[in-house]
Amino acid sequence: MRPTHIFLAVLVAAVWGVNFTVIEVGLGHFPPLLFSALRFLAAALPAVFLVGRPKVAWKWVVAVGLVLGVAKFGLLFIGMDAGMPAGLSSLVLQIQAVFTALIAFAVLGERPTWLRLSGMAVALSGVGLAAVDEGATGPIGAFALVIGAAACWGVSNVITRKASPPDALNFMVWVSTVPVLPLLALSLLTEGPSRDLSALRALDWQGAGALVYVAWVSTVFGFGAWGWLLHRHPASTVAPFSLLVPVFGMSSAALFLNEPVSGMRWGAAALLVGGVALTSLAPSRSSAARQETGAAPCVPAVEEPVG
Repeated sequence: MRPTHIFLAVLVAAVWGVNFTVIEVGLGHFPPLLFSALRFLAAALPAVFLVGRPKVAWKWVVAVGLVLGVAKFGLLFIGMDAGMPAGLSSLVLQIQAVFTALIAFAVLGERPTWLRLSGMAVALSGVGLAAVDEGATGPIGAFALVIGAAACWGVSNVITRKASPPDALNFMVWVSTVPVLPLLALSLLTEGPSRDLSALRALDWQGAGALVYVAWVSTVFGFGAWGWLLHRHPASTVAPFSLLVPVFGMSSAALFLNEPVSGMRWGAAALLVGGVALTSLAPSRSSAARQETGAAPCVPAVEEPVG
């Protein structure tokens, strides 16, 4: 990769890592489900006029929109609102790589190699260590909600593989149109219209800035730049940069939110990031078989590494 392309890949990882800190700021201004709905509304409304028609069947757009937009982001925002730290959330969510591999095995028949299985074991040990650390200092229920968000992310990754969208930005923009009404309805039912109206009436520049960041900087710019890089470089070259997301997530949370990072948490980060690297980047059995027989390799899917 050219130095400018490397810089862009690192910049996207930084944008996505800092996104967790911005979410924490936004949750101080909005109820979690309302904030998630507004994020998708702000990302989708202007952008749908710029990206053209969907390039995959609507069933895939709706499926990913519900699983990723409603379930994954709903659980993530509720978990963070319930006390899950932003930096730890950016780290624990990376266990989605293990869920993706397990679900792909069950649904798509993608048999993992021993190297990939070893990576899953290492990543799970990192999550276990993070759970022990969080259980000693914070609400374990909020931790469980973020694990649930990671599981939903894994499901959406497998659906996205089946859909095989040719344009990541186009797909994400149209996916963003799906969760708006369900999330608004859930917000009205669970958070209440009075709380939602109060948040909207009290909207200030900080709240508006957080909304613009998560919608346009993280989603539109992030996916646009990531898709641009994937069109110019192999996925196996671009994908490792996503491992920087929790590094920027934990660092920005410590810097801007004064979140403490214990030695145990750094140990969990090392185990989880290392395990995810093995799980995500190790070839599957099908890929290894194609290489042995000389068949054309397929391009590996790259999971969405954002919050």
